[in-house]
Amino acid sequence: MREFATIILAAGKGTRMKSDLHKVLHPIAGRPMLDHLMASAAELAPAKTVVVVGSGREQLEAALGDRAETSLQEPQLGTGHAVQQAQASLEGFAGDVLILYGDVPFVRAQTMRRMLDRLHAEDKPAVVVLGFEPADALQYGRVIADADGRITKMVEHKDADDAERACRLCNSGLMAARAADMFDLLARVGNDNSQGEYYLVDVVNVANADGRHSAVVVTDDPDEVAGINSRAELARAEAQWQELKREEAMANGASLRAPETVFFSWDTEIGRDVTIEPNVVFGPGAKVADGATIRAFSHIEGAEIGPGCEVGPFARLRPGAVMEKGSKVGNFVEMKKAVLGEGAKANHLTYLGDAEVGPGANIGAGTITCNYDGYFKYKTVIGPRAFIGSNSALIAPVKIGADAIVAAGSAVSRDVADGELRMVRGEQLVKPGWADRFHDTMKKKKAEKGK
Repeated sequence: MREFATIILAAGKGTRMKSDLHKVLHPIAGRPMLDHLMASAAELAPAKTVVVVGSGREQLEAALGDRAETSLQEPQLGTGHAVQQAQASLEGFAGDVLILYGDVPFVRAQTMRRMLDRLHAEDKPAVVVLGFEPADALQYGRVIADADGRITKMVEHKDADDAERACRLCNSGLMAARAADMFDLLARVGNDNSQGEYYLVDVVNVANADGRHSAVVVTDDPDEVAGINSRAELARAEAQWQELKREEAMANGASLRAPETVFFSWDTEIGRDVTIEPNVVFGPGAKVADGATIRAFSHIEGAEIGPGCEVGPFARLRPGAVMEKGSKVGNFVEMKKAVLGEGAKANHLTYLGDAEVGPGANIGAGTITCNYDGYFKYKTVIGPRAFIGSNSALIAPVKIGADAIVAAGSAVSRDVADGELRMVRGEQLVKPGWADRFHDTMKKKKAEKGK
């Protein structure tokens, strides 16, 4: 491939989202829609990326960091005018430019490659347009082309006549051209239209007037070029992404008992022979190894689950949680920045935070690692094969030795040696008959009060 740059248009106000967050920063599967698009383009290694910004530019600049340059479009006078704002950033660039839209996040890398390849086909079109054929053409601009894909005219819906609106081939807005051609053509685009704007699509018509031709590449998946302008469209995009991810997980050997109730993050990694029960949610950074079972109503984020592990039901694994081979957490167990060693178990009602649990250890119900004093976090280390009795509080920093036993109901604030029993309980006071006397006295008082 020749060297190319991407120009991403993201200057729109996004008023239909009714949000303080910039439209293209709204997440799909936990990832901003703009990042979905940039990740696809990155597969082709663009030489440069320029994002055209307008309203909310500070948010975009902060989100992009040094991953892209930004160019300001102010005022906003149409898509053609927007692309022109990137010209200064590409001064002296002799490669191709690929025009993308920040609110059209699902364009595949292979589609972008097809556009760039078509630009350098034998007939060398001036511009390549990505077209699609939706079930309902709605208000989309039309691409009027011959059987060979050569474009005779591009027209916005509002400016099209009835015959042109009858055409089913629609303009996605995405284009590819040589940088010199693109900016030369844009310089000659006018705004004599119903909106008084400079339309990007008019570069095709200007090229035609020059005696040059343009070509259309048609995607076989209209959803690939679906734009997102409202909360409802964002929800549909999320549903579309989740459906594809579920299909991918099952195709790769995972079993989803109720696929429609499982929600993945953009970077979730699922191994083979994994079983996922209903109503499981994965946040960013989750990895599940082969043979693991994730039971119903569990939430997993930033966690690594090893081979053959079992999670839940109703478990929560937070960032930094690591379950090693064959370990288990059960119902209402929460882990945060903690390692559960091979074969170790915390079967129910437990909090493991800032902790290291050795292989084969058993953590009883109601155990809490007390890791925070209001100012700093401290670590709990539990040795191999240790047994922590139910309703114990391990007050960090503390170490429990290998094969040690902590008796149920203990509050442990000092280290426990290997093989040691630690019991921390108040002395039990026994008063025979006291409860009977108490009940008799109180019943008499209640009866007298009621008279």
